[in-house]
Amino acid sequence: MGRLGRVLVPIAVLAGVAAAGATAYVAASTAVARHVVTPIRRRKQDVRILSVADDLSTIRLGGTGDALRVPGRYGLWFSQDQGYARLGDILAMDDTGAVTRILEEVVWGDIEAATTGRLSGWYYTSPDELGLAVRSVDVSTDGGAAPAWLFPAAERTDRWAIHVHGRGARRQETLRAMPVFHEKGYTSLAVSYRNDEDAPDSPDRRYGLGGTEWRDVDAALDYALRNGARHIVLFGWSMGGAAVLQTAVRSPHADSVRGMVLDSPVIDWVETLDFQAGEMRLPRPVTQGALVLLDSGWAKGLVGQDAPIGLNTLDFTVRAGELAVPILLMHSDDDGYVPAGGSRLLAEQRPDIVTFERFARGKHTKLWNIDPERWNAAIGDWLDQLELSLTDDA
Repeated sequence: MGRLGRVLVPIAVLAGVAAAGATAYVAASTAVARHVVTPIRRRKQDVRILSVADDLSTIRLGGTGDALRVPGRYGLWFSQDQGYARLGDILAMDDTGAVTRILEEVVWGDIEAATTGRLSGWYYTSPDELGLAVRSVDVSTDGGAAPAWLFPAAERTDRWAIHVHGRGARRQETLRAMPVFHEKGYTSLAVSYRNDEDAPDSPDRRYGLGGTEWRDVDAALDYALRNGARHIVLFGWSMGGAAVLQTAVRSPHADSVRGMVLDSPVIDWVETLDFQAGEMRLPRPVTQGALVLLDSGWAKGLVGQDAPIGLNTLDFTVRAGELAVPILLMHSDDDGYVPAGGSRLLAEQRPDIVTFERFARGKHTKLWNIDPERWNAAIGDWLDQLELSLTDDA
């Protein structure tokens, strides 16, 4: 073999290795991008149920659940979501990291036979558990009828609140907010949106990360206005926050929106996806590739979405100047899923309209769970201030 041959062989080998590596990165990026926009149908069971007291007063848990070792009240789904219980505060923690918590109530299922589960911030699973008047209604969206729960105020009012849950959740996530809004005289509408398990699917069956879901929030605005609303507060949780922000700047009914409440919202999807990739220790090229795929029209066949996400249009640290109504923004430094950097930056950019309630602890969308008194007070006080501004404008 001559000198040229001896050089070309290693180059050919390296080129093959590089091509194989590139193929692996593309495959990994595609998998990440698809995961981001694919509706969640099965939730990870990351809690081990180690023992239950004979009188069902306490439960001992192990595992990696994100709220496992955080104080507060939570729901526990167990036996592949065939059972549900309500948990209270931590009573003890041992050297293995296992915790003993108060077992407040087994709502349904055989918890003594259960071995695995997952913690939830929902706490309530049915609107009937709140002791408030409620009825089921349908909101007409461009995809069909989306079910919602309507909680009428005690007295007739034109003050309404529309509650929008987060990615992979359902209307039950928003139930924690109903009592404080009812106390302040609001009618509340807890909505579903495209690709929920109980609402119509979008044609591509993919999340738009707020960029498409806002149309269903807009349909809820239309429903509220046709049923007596004049002054509407939008309340968004996590990705629901992204949908609410889109609604506020894109809806033809935006002039009826008088304020927004955001709990653990996604203000900047690039920051959020970067953070989540870092938590999973994904190589930087994989993360960057996934972002490119999400934003590219040519990648529709790979990711399965009908149109590019448009990540820049979802970044309200860039679009802060377009916001025009009062905002109560609540986020935890210890969120663990959606970083609070975007929320802090938005609060710094728009101190004229943003009231930032910063929590030091509290996992993602679980601020009520760790400190319901503070959470309810923050909303109640903000609604009082909003009422003063509405009265002044009248």
